Amino acid sequence: MSLLTITDPVLLGFAEEVGTAGDVAVEGGRTRWSFGGEASPTARLVAAPTGVVSYQPDEMTVQVRAGTTVADLHAELAKHGQRTALPERGGTVGGALAVGENAAESLGRGPIRNALLQVRYVSAEGELVTGGGPTVKNVTGYNLPKLLVGSLGTLGLMAEVILRTNPTPHTSRWLKAEGVDPFAIYNDLLRPGAIMWDGTTTWVLLEGHGVDVDAEQQLLAPHASFAEVDGPPDLPAHRWSLTPKDLRGANAEVHGSFVATIGTGLLFSTEPAPAQEVAANIVEVSERAKRFFDPTGRLNPGRNPLKARV
Repeated sequence: MSLLTITDPVLLGFAEEVGTAGDVAVEGGRTRWSFGGEASPTARLVAAPTGVVSYQPDEMTVQVRAGTTVADLHAELAKHGQRTALPERGGTVGGALAVGENAAESLGRGPIRNALLQVRYVSAEGELVTGGGPTVKNVTGYNLPKLLVGSLGTLGLMAEVILRTNPTPHTSRWLKAEGVDPFAIYNDLLRPGAIMWDGTTTWVLLEGHGVDVDAEQQLLAPHASFAEVDGPPDLPAHRWSLTPKDLRGANAEVHGSFVATIGTGLLFSTEPAPAQEVAANIVEVSERAKRFFDPTGRLNPGRNPLKARV
């Protein structure tokens, strides 16, 4: 964690807007506004700054302000054949990181937590704080970038981040088949971009150079006759987190329609995930972190990352 002087007037203006007192909540695209609980109606709403600050395609990093939409960021990166691990389901960069939602194609894109290299955020005291760095490999104490991912803005209000980018594959091919075992598919493929399953139908995303994609597709032949399709299925609104054992039993355990993303533990359902008891030691660590970073509870009151655990 660093309190080195930041002179960027945009970030300073955001810190001034957040201020030092009174409940405050960041409003982005509201695509996950109720996730982890509704923001307190007494909280003053602020918006994070927007815009791509610096992009280094050769270094595969991008510095972007947290209020920028993921769509706008990815449109800029696409000019150089790159993308990030952030999910393309609407909303802002800061919102995606605060929720901590991996892309459904995270087998290929990687987890969102690993994409965040550096974060600049406004603390509960109204100070601009920098954590991490564009080439950070090791940290001592709190790893602030990873800690803030999934925190729902309860530990600090993200203003600007540096993200790791990755190349957009030369070929992306979605395939679909009925009545196959998605877990057997997962075990046989080298590195699929995604494997999705709704209890009956399996979708597979193969990415890379054309010759490699063709070779991977050949590995599917013993399982079934896969047909090429335009893309993945529509994803239901509610996300769950399940173990591989639970995913295998999803047909019996999950009420309503669902799409499971094999190999990630992530499942999308038309029904909200049932409440889960959180272990006492996890609750204690979460509460201690909250007291350390936001002792007065002014940042995004009403939201609780543990309630967002699914």
